[in-house]
Amino acid sequence: MKRILGHIYFFLGMLMFVITMLIVAIPIWIISLLPEPQKTKALHPVFRLWMGVFMPIVGCPVIRKGKEHFKKGENYVVVTNHNSLVDIPVSSPWIPGPNKTLAKVEMSRIPIFGMIYKTGSVLVDRKSKNSKAKSFADMKNVLDMGLHLCLYPEGTRNKTDQPLQKFKDGAFIVAINSQKPIIPGVIFNTKTILPHDKKLWARPMPIRFDFLPAIPTKGLTINDLPALKEKVHKLMQEYYIANK
Repeated sequence: MKRILGHIYFFLGMLMFVITMLIVAIPIWIISLLPEPQKTKALHPVFRLWMGVFMPIVGCPVIRKGKEHFKKGENYVVVTNHNSLVDIPVSSPWIPGPNKTLAKVEMSRIPIFGMIYKTGSVLVDRKSKNSKAKSFADMKNVLDMGLHLCLYPEGTRNKTDQPLQKFKDGAFIVAINSQKPIIPGVIFNTKTILPHDKKLWARPMPIRFDFLPAIPTKGLTINDLPALKEKVHKLMQEYYIANK
């Protein structure tokens, strides 16, 4: 019975996602015609409204903690753990303030959703070295415009039994090169809501999104990258274990 209910919930949730997506698609398309950073600043409240309606409707309200770590007039590289596809509608809309995220170019090819996805993202083709190099310049440009940058330092969804996977260098290179502080964000329960090992199955559950104090990068150089990466990984892993 639990398996059957999980499948029913998954399809009803997807139906609700499509319905709400079609409602916001036109205003997002209009906003997509604006130049940056006005585009992202106008887009963020729309994403927040969309997910602020959709997530509670499907029984997965988002509860945030640590918003006070975002200081007015400052922007950050926000790094979050990545356990599930549910992290995508949780992370960027619920970061306090306009932001962009690094996203795979393949998803931008999906009709309608791709337009929405592309509007709020820095796209990268992971098979192309030129695309990867350009994405670093684009991410720095996001920060230079005063926007937040949301990144998943694990690179891919965590399908292991460990709290976190090993972090890749990208997020920390961007933070050091831009001299922008890092705010770790820890997302709870998305792996339980949409587990990777169950096809077309999901369950409702509240989601917690906790922000930790900012970690400065002022004065750091690329030589400090390993220590910075290890520090952030340790903080996030310890917090996840202590609060799950």
